[in-house]
Amino acid sequence: MNLRTVILLLLFTILSPDIFAVNDTIIIRNDYSTERIERDLDSLLNNWFIMMSTKPEMLPNDSTIFSFPDSVYIDRIGRINSVITLPYNSIIRNHIHVYTERKVDRFRVMLGLQDYYFPMIEDVFDSYGLPVELKYMAVIESALNPTAVSRVGATGLWQFMYSTGRMYGLTINSVVDERRDPVKATHAAARYLKDLYGIYNDWILVIAAYNCGPGNVNKAIKRSGNRKDYWEIYYRLPRETRGYIPQYVAAAYAMNYYTDHNITPIQIDIPLAVDTVVVSRDIHLQQIASVLGLPIEELSAMNPQYRTGLVPGKTKPYAITMPVDMLGQFIEMTDTITSYKKEEYLTTVNQTSAPSQSVYLPPDVKGKTKLTYVVREGDNLGFISEWYGVGLSDLRYWNNIYRNTIRVDQKLAVYVDPSRAEYYSKVNSMTFAEKQKMVGKTPSSSSVAAASPASQSLTASSDAGYETYTVRYGDTVWDIAKKYNDVSATDIMKLNNISDASKIQVGQKLKIRKKS
Repeated sequence: MNLRTVILLLLFTILSPDIFAVNDTIIIRNDYSTERIERDLDSLLNNWFIMMSTKPEMLPNDSTIFSFPDSVYIDRIGRINSVITLPYNSIIRNHIHVYTERKVDRFRVMLGLQDYYFPMIEDVFDSYGLPVELKYMAVIESALNPTAVSRVGATGLWQFMYSTGRMYGLTINSVVDERRDPVKATHAAARYLKDLYGIYNDWILVIAAYNCGPGNVNKAIKRSGNRKDYWEIYYRLPRETRGYIPQYVAAAYAMNYYTDHNITPIQIDIPLAVDTVVVSRDIHLQQIASVLGLPIEELSAMNPQYRTGLVPGKTKPYAITMPVDMLGQFIEMTDTITSYKKEEYLTTVNQTSAPSQSVYLPPDVKGKTKLTYVVREGDNLGFISEWYGVGLSDLRYWNNIYRNTIRVDQKLAVYVDPSRAEYYSKVNSMTFAEKQKMVGKTPSSSSVAAASPASQSLTASSDAGYETYTVRYGDTVWDIAKKYNDVSATDIMKLNNISDASKIQVGQKLKIRKKS
């Protein structure tokens, strides 16, 4: 056993007794339940294509399913073509057994779905210069189910939370949720993964950060003495993330070696030959299905992003996916389709005069009192969330706000505890200084400068010929990058010699790019 292994073993033994060593390999007993992965595999049955598959085949193979000793698993994992180093330990073995023994019937379904989703994911990741083997993350994120929703609200093939999805350009409202759009969500996931790699330069840490967020990984690194090896910060990570890398390796193994376990894919009745058509008018999936004779369940399954079946093309062009052999008929019969039972399917939309409201309905926050705040010059979302004691992401969600952009005189809905409603109702009439004093802060020249008008969030400087941006409360590097075309978070970090994206400060000036 080499010195590094001994040191790691001593460190981990202090942190947890569930560790032992075999030769030079550290083995960590399973401190993360496999219940989540089994639950995700069970959720596959909610997918229409799967429900329409032959039910008898939803059973395990009749033939014997093989398991193997650790030496075989280690050898096979080592032969998987991957630029990402794939480790092996007892946790990984347990997760492999979920796929190859305990949930074989569901795993066979997932093997059938890979023919539909993996080619698309590989094309997108390759276009971003990402390792295509990151596609296995979709297996553990959603079990390849684009309608999957976690207990905390993460949604879609790539399990985006609301704020992260909006940060990466996905439309999320009461009619359209592009987290459920496999193609758009995969593009968003690729951009997010690329930004994370710009921070860590290590794919295992990238995968971990995708699961728990870069903030938690940064904390684990700091608390581990700035060590940047996944296994060295293992017990500083959230419990779920400690099982995430083992799940990833197990998924990669199972998707590559299922035939060696005598497992055969279930052939899913899903049209592989599909294409998209862009519409610029309101149309309902039921109208298309009825006129073209398509099963509405099939059309809805191919377009899971349209939550009510409505495609709000009047607000902006939207794409509809359908079998490629139906595209010609759709184009020829578009007028007939949009006229079919128009009063029944489109009346609700047509009664709404404001286009923005046709795709967004304010939430009903049970148990809270709704207040209205009118934005003033100098305000930003960070200040407003502090004044009302609410979360910044909640404030964005309640008002359908993308990034942090607000405008003077805009009315914002704020939901507060009823017992504090009278107290917070005074905020709207206070001066900026009074509001800051209310939260225990004294306005200084620097803080007032940082709270530049909402309509003037981008600032330029002639210094060294760079465009610059002044960091405001609530900003992240990712938020800032999205304000500019062709600028990534990685670009900003490199240009400003930032190694830790969480360390930017209010009032700090960041170089964005050279002036053209």
